Amino acid sequence: MEASYDTKTLLRLMAWLSPAFPIGGFAWSGGLERAVADGLVKNAGDLQGWIETVLCHGALWNDAVLLAEAWRQVGNETALNEVAALGLALAGSAERFSETLSLGKAFVTAAVAWPHPVFDRLPADLPFPVAVGAVAAAHGVPCSQALAAFLHAAVSQAVSAAIRLSVAGQAEGVAIVAGLEALIDDLSQRVASTTLDDLGGAAVQAEIASLRHETQHSRLFRS
Repeated sequence: MEASYDTKTLLRLMAWLSPAFPIGGFAWSGGLERAVADGLVKNAGDLQGWIETVLCHGALWNDAVLLAEAWRQVGNETALNEVAALGLALAGSAERFSETLSLGKAFVTAAVAWPHPVFDRLPADLPFPVAVGAVAAAHGVPCSQALAAFLHAAVSQAVSAAIRLSVAGQAEGVAIVAGLEALIDDLSQRVASTTLDDLGGAAVQAEIASLRHETQHSRLFRS
């Protein structure tokens, strides 16, 4: 059963997944920049479809499952090391590996402003969702709430990247975020009860876009 949490804990969750939290998330597009260059994402409608696919069948689904597992294993150092290693091994490209590793390490570095023994149990190298899941659990954030905030932040980052890539305007971007609320809510509830057996994906074009971005000559983002 998930623990209840107070306003102070809510404020911590909001801070950790705010665009202003110093982890450098603004530098990554998760392959979206390549998808735009290849004509796979041309407008706001394409963008929403792309994000929905990655949420339900791609990297964000797996990230959510890993977050939930790290949340459950917060008191088990061996298990945290294992899920961290699995998360890194699941990275489908060099850029995806660099993205999740750099964000995970930066998140831990910044989150130590809220001291907790959990940081002594975390490996030096860990993917972003594992870092968020473990720290959220340590501070009493319910799993479904941590998942919802994590996925909402990921969607917001994708929309922000798309705006910078001139795929959508700000009003269209806000509409996409609003339109995905129900899906994020559903996913956060479902993923909270998943296990590692639920890992897997079928977002093939997104994975290929991430791979192709590695050789893109002119780009705004690191992935």
